[in-house]
Amino acid sequence: MNAVRLIERQSISVSDFRCTAGPGDKPFAEEHRCHSISYVRKGSFGLHCRGKFNELVAGSMLIGHPGDEYTCTHDHVCGDECLSFFLGDELVESLSGSKAVWQIGAAPPLPELVVLGELAQAAANGSSDIGLDEIGQLLASRFVEVVSGKPRKAGPDAVRDRRRAVETALWIDAQSHRAITLEDAAGQAGISPFHFLRLFSDVLGVTPHQYLVRSRLRHAARRLADDDSPVTEIAYDVGFADLSNFVRTFHRAAGTSPLKFRQASRGKRKIFQERLALN
Repeated sequence: MNAVRLIERQSISVSDFRCTAGPGDKPFAEEHRCHSISYVRKGSFGLHCRGKFNELVAGSMLIGHPGDEYTCTHDHVCGDECLSFFLGDELVESLSGSKAVWQIGAAPPLPELVVLGELAQAAANGSSDIGLDEIGQLLASRFVEVVSGKPRKAGPDAVRDRRRAVETALWIDAQSHRAITLEDAAGQAGISPFHFLRLFSDVLGVTPHQYLVRSRLRHAARRLADDDSPVTEIAYDVGFADLSNFVRTFHRAAGTSPLKFRQASRGKRKIFQERLALN
């Protein structure tokens, strides 16, 4: 089993697991140490848990409950790959799910969950600007809603809640050159990360991490148009820790590279005209 920790926060951590076990390997018992949701993105395996047996395929979810023993088997195919979210106690309590919800062992490929699982994988791959911790919380919340049959409550409408979201967005924009986590922003708002994520998304229509990335892009575009600083310097100054990530993210947003964007801002409009012609 190859495991790579992708992020680790107080409320949630995420790991990528790649198992190479096959039909000839002897299964062994394991124990869930915390609440978890593992999205099976590839392969297949069997699951013995709480007296039940499930076959998990791509799109299925392995659900963990602290203290539960489980055994995975590979009778049919060799190997599987999972994106696993490990949830803190405070987050689980915020989700308001019953104990029984977390003791089901596994969930089949459900349409409400597989779309979020793939969005989570896109975030893990760096091809989405949603935060991996954010999509993990959204996936956990949706899982509880679907399994329990209890839809989420209506979004915020109190003036105080909306002001809190707006004021935190202004703080994120002002601090966007720094490394800001969901916990940092939630602390600024004075509420838990889970409730802050919902509040911010409901009020402003984007997640906190999406807003952070777009603030950085906005500041970068202004710098590219206004001064002659090297692209690398601008990328680091506005908060991108990796140049290749900045170039990729900027190109996805602008449809052209940072350098060509700068050239277009200086009068070479043909660059954008060619881009429009291609579309």
